[in-house]
Amino acid sequence: MLLASCGLSACVAQPGAPGYGRTAAFGPQNLPTAPAGRRIALLLPLSGSNAPLGQSMLLSAKLAFEPNSTSAFDTQDTKGTPDGAASAMRAAIDAGAGIVVGPLTAGETAAVTPVATARNVAVLALTSDSTKARAGIWTLGLTPGQQVRTLVRAAAADNKRRIGAILPSGAFGDSIVTGLGPAAAEAGLPPPLILRYQSQSSLDAAVVQMGTPSDAPGSSPGNPLAIDALLLGTPAETTIKILPDLIRLGMGPDRIRLLGTALWARDTTKLAPLAGAWFAGPPAETLKVFTDNYISHYGTTPRDVGSLAFDAAAAAHAVTGPNGIDLSVLVNPSGFAGANGVFRLFPDGRVQRSLAIFEIGPTGLQSRPAPPEGSSAQM
Repeated sequence: MLLASCGLSACVAQPGAPGYGRTAAFGPQNLPTAPAGRRIALLLPLSGSNAPLGQSMLLSAKLAFEPNSTSAFDTQDTKGTPDGAASAMRAAIDAGAGIVVGPLTAGETAAVTPVATARNVAVLALTSDSTKARAGIWTLGLTPGQQVRTLVRAAAADNKRRIGAILPSGAFGDSIVTGLGPAAAEAGLPPPLILRYQSQSSLDAAVVQMGTPSDAPGSSPGNPLAIDALLLGTPAETTIKILPDLIRLGMGPDRIRLLGTALWARDTTKLAPLAGAWFAGPPAETLKVFTDNYISHYGTTPRDVGSLAFDAAAAAHAVTGPNGIDLSVLVNPSGFAGANGVFRLFPDGRVQRSLAIFEIGPTGLQSRPAPPEGSSAQM
């Protein structure tokens, strides 16, 4: 069911598009035990440095509970700290919570996990750090791994077979590397050629190395200059800065498919020189429905993480009834249709998203659905 057909009420948390995520069946033995609590709690940073985000998330979540938004959930302030989150979790459980939306950050999620696990409370955290996920703890933030999976599947459908990647050192680059190899294998592609960088100078060197034939000094082992897609873990401004070198080395968007992350979406006004490049993100149509509804209720635009809070609250609302919380609904293989597109929760804490592909044009972005899981259709 699409968002627009529900007016962004709680009914958006319905099974996703036909054929989405039907590669596994969940038997009762695979499900976490049903929580004893029957209420929904929101754990949000309503004070502290992240208070503006917390207030926007609270307003977003309320949209998922209409028309009974004042009585459907309990709200606890994490104060934006791990200790505050742990205290908020204990207070929520004492008030009868069986499922929790939030907290926001990876540190807060790590702090609430032992408390939630000990009391058998399900958590829909809003962090994008998938390393914090485990059985009963889902991380709903948009992760680099989800973006990479979508991009690789689309590249394979576009007959781009050999993928290179230039990625930063650190946790962000590590998360892309972790997802890139398996995504290529699933798409039937050879292992990607991956280079890492730590500074602008090492980034420049990596660009030259990626574009140097294998028989030349300083070349990448096994690189015959045959990549036809290049994934860049750089922000928009940095990507534009290295674009002349990419073009000089035959790796410009006129020769190969450049791929980026959602970092590019933060500065779309600078992307025109990258015309033809792709990045993955939530479908523009469903996000617009959510944003328009938020504006009509509150007279202002939501913060970016607000749509995640809405999706998590809608899913929590969908699995909560007079007889308690039914986690078999939460891990329904069909998934949920939310503001950020279709998402599917696995019993082990993994979250799979059906993202869109955004192609950069001279005057703006064009979006298209990514090929479905297991698809080899040409885009």
